[in-house]
Amino acid sequence: METCQSCGANLVDNAKFCHACGAEVGKKTWTQQFSVSADEVTKKVKELVHEGNVSKITVKDESGKSLLEIPVTAGVVGVLLAPWLAAAGAIAALATKCTIEVERKTKASEPLVATA
Repeated sequence: METCQSCGANLVDNAKFCHACGAEVGKKTWTQQFSVSADEVTKKVKELVHEGNVSKITVKDESGKSLLEIPVTAGVVGVLLAPWLAAAGAIAALATKCTIEVERKTKASEPLVATA
């Protein structure tokens, strides 16, 4: 029997959501980090959004302080992405080197292998 990764409750067969906490079943998240110069922040954020399996992008400064968190949902393109890219560009002007942390979702059947 499978258990919920969020709360540990026993799940019914083929459940899509946990009956106890409501968490989505069968998906795991993992993070990946990229070090980029300030000039490349906007370009890298655009690239990551278009990959599709990204759920959150966090831009951090040299000391690890979070400067911008972008929640990414399916279908974020064009007009919806423009304000986030403008903010990423403005924040990049404040730092010389940034770290972009990406939270990705994978299905349970996919391996958790990072490629960068």
